[in-house]
Amino acid sequence: MAKAKTIYSCTNCGAQHPKWAGQCQDCGDWNTLQEEVAPAKIVSNPKAARFEGFAPKAEVQQLQKVSVKGTPRFSSNVAELDRVLGGGLVPGSVILLGGDPGIGKSTLILQSLALLSANKRTLYVTGEESAEQVALRAQRLGVQDCEMDLLADNQLETILDIAVAHKPEVMVIDSIQTLFTDTLQSAPGSVAQVRETASRLVRYGKQTQTIIILVGHVTKEGTIAGPRVLEHMVDTVLYFEGERDGSFRLIRAIKNRYGAVNEIGVFAMTDTGLKEVTNPSAMFISRAQEDATGSVILVSQEGTRPLLVEIQALVDQSALPNPRRVTVGLDNQRLAMLLAVLNRHGGFSLYDQDVFVNVIGGVKVHEPAADLAILLAVLSSYKNKPLANDLAVFGEIGLTGEIRPVQSGQARIKEVEKLGFKRLIIPKANQSNLKSNKLNLMAVSTLEQAISLAFQE
Repeated sequence: MAKAKTIYSCTNCGAQHPKWAGQCQDCGDWNTLQEEVAPAKIVSNPKAARFEGFAPKAEVQQLQKVSVKGTPRFSSNVAELDRVLGGGLVPGSVILLGGDPGIGKSTLILQSLALLSANKRTLYVTGEESAEQVALRAQRLGVQDCEMDLLADNQLETILDIAVAHKPEVMVIDSIQTLFTDTLQSAPGSVAQVRETASRLVRYGKQTQTIIILVGHVTKEGTIAGPRVLEHMVDTVLYFEGERDGSFRLIRAIKNRYGAVNEIGVFAMTDTGLKEVTNPSAMFISRAQEDATGSVILVSQEGTRPLLVEIQALVDQSALPNPRRVTVGLDNQRLAMLLAVLNRHGGFSLYDQDVFVNVIGGVKVHEPAADLAILLAVLSSYKNKPLANDLAVFGEIGLTGEIRPVQSGQARIKEVEKLGFKRLIIPKANQSNLKSNKLNLMAVSTLEQAISLAFQE
């Protein structure tokens, strides 16, 4: 019996190499080559060829003569999911939903698909669980009486045969790492299998105007398992975030051809499934102690949604030669930079202090508008002096100590007004186009001014 030929595929870009090397020659990443069994010969697959005739033949057109129509959408019946998708589901779109195991991806998809099945043809394909396991989850979620079609299989050719026969408008694949095709000899979940099955599903979805939702697992680094090209093939990439032992989940759009990126949807995990959180700001700023030091309310912006979150800091005398700088939900390198600005332009030296900063509720804040809130929380803990309960802040801090303007200032103000705050520290450069009849807007141009106003009696 002839020995099977092996190749080495890059898990990042999918490039194939005849022998192993420490670095991929195509993308330059290190330690990403994995051994696979190469197919004996490349032949055309008759089953795959059947799905090539759905789309009309491509023609060259002049750009100015292309008819532009509004993108048709319909609701997923989950408002927070619609927000992240940019307004709803688009026929022919392919969505990739990633997240840690057990975070709630299958629960969210099953709930949404059960609601859609009332007026749309839906097909739920599970390659990880049996039909009985999915039925038990549906019973726990209270959606066991829906008209959703269910298929427990992981062979791509069988799935496409059934999809052609049933013609679903929305099809879910849970998960893409479990699928395999007969045209390849490698195991399910390998780079080649994930790339080939996803490519065929994307082609089928585009040609038949079927909405394809691919569920994917993430690696320990937090990226979706499989080749990086998988994210380039789809139209929308969503990440499901949150702590497994926590009650709140965030779904975030990383890529979206039909809407804004960095949009978030907020859910609460309950015994009966995921529940939408319509007012996440009120949830993230619930304080247990009204006079706690080291606590500041930040007016953040996630996509098109203003979000109020609580920033907490703890500053303590360090017993180590190199004091610790620890952040949760924030950029650790940016904290080190801000502490240097505080030392140079604020007059507070924390070279011998451990500094810990946390964003309450599991939210991740990466926008520079959080700079001012971070330093005020750090100073509040360092001086052991609480800030006012009716105060909220936002603003970017430059290396020269100036407070720089941020975007979407008026939307942030409306969110602060809705939750009953009385005072808001804003960058002076934003003052001309920001107005409020309910808030005392305190415009500052330097870090010293912000510290003086925040800690005034």
